[in-house]
Amino acid sequence: MPFLHGFRRIIFEYQPLVDEILGLLAIQDAEQQSTLESPACLGNDRSQLSAVRRVLERETHSPFYQEGVSYALLKVTELGLVPAAEILLEFGADLSFEDPVTYYTPLHIAVLRNQPDMVELLVHHGADINRRDRIHESSPLDLASEEPERLPCLQRLLQLGADVNAADKNGKTALLHALASSDGVQIHNTESIHLLLEGGADVRATTKDGDTAFTYVIFLLGEMACSSTEEAQVINRFCFRVTQLLLAHGANPSAAYNCSLHGPSCWSGFHIVFECLCSHLSVSEDDSFSTDLIQKGQTLLELMMASSQAIQLPSNFEVNTSSCRYHGEKIRTLFCSLKQLERSPQALKHLCRVFIRQRLKPWPVDVKIKALPLPDRLKWYLLIDHAAAGHEDL
Repeated sequence: MPFLHGFRRIIFEYQPLVDEILGLLAIQDAEQQSTLESPACLGNDRSQLSAVRRVLERETHSPFYQEGVSYALLKVTELGLVPAAEILLEFGADLSFEDPVTYYTPLHIAVLRNQPDMVELLVHHGADINRRDRIHESSPLDLASEEPERLPCLQRLLQLGADVNAADKNGKTALLHALASSDGVQIHNTESIHLLLEGGADVRATTKDGDTAFTYVIFLLGEMACSSTEEAQVINRFCFRVTQLLLAHGANPSAAYNCSLHGPSCWSGFHIVFECLCSHLSVSEDDSFSTDLIQKGQTLLELMMASSQAIQLPSNFEVNTSSCRYHGEKIRTLFCSLKQLERSPQALKHLCRVFIRQRLKPWPVDVKIKALPLPDRLKWYLLIDHAAAGHEDL
């Protein structure tokens, strides 16, 4: 088995060289680094670096030298020890060497440990900036987009030319990774999403399963029904902000994002909204709960229609409320109103909003809208700002 073979080689073959290098850098055990006062101060002393250089010169022709120096690079990368990494690279450390346990390369590890200077060093020495790991198919940019703390690495990778729209075998891009990793409460990758969009991320990106950026937003909105009031408010703010960003960069939620396997009826943002409503309204017959959730659904549908002059639903799109124990009639009423809107001319104010937003391209349009010589409540309408005072009176 490759995994066990690789692990055995670390312990019995090249671990002694790794231990000697790390010992010279005053790194006893990577697992015990939390006990050190300041890992950033390690490995930067000239005498330490000179000692490492002498060891590498001595061991250059020893058995398993290549594996030892390459594995040592993984360890110093983890701690962001740039000077030590420079010496290891000078002495032949392999940038494509994979950790025998995680199969991550040095660049992946630099991102996971949020070491932007190390990221830059590795890329400048030839590391493949778009390389995907063998286990999860994640690129360095994917990993950087999944945690708010890794924003510095995300910025550095984009500056260094990472492909912002590269997708894994399932069609998942860094933007979709950032959205999928956000729970709206503890992890909210708003800044990462903003940075990716500004860097040219395609808002129309669709996975092979038909998931788009709005799939993840709608999923989180559905989670609000099972959350505490405080958490629901936080999730709502996150979803609203992300939706604003997506719309400002040209996303069109009312378009039918066709699945390459099953055609246009496979996925639609509208379909998911009604699925979530049916699911969450089946658990409680509380009228106030249902009224609030239906109102949220109506607000979301309006938000989804704000960038398109006409509603476009899949031709066979229907809603089955047979499994909905309570409030099925309310869901059917909302569905019928949506179908009616599809067949009817749109309101003049809606057409004006779509027309103005289209004329303000290229995206984003928020700043341009705020600069228009219009009353505030008209600006709020154009911005789709439902929280603004007076919006409901427009």
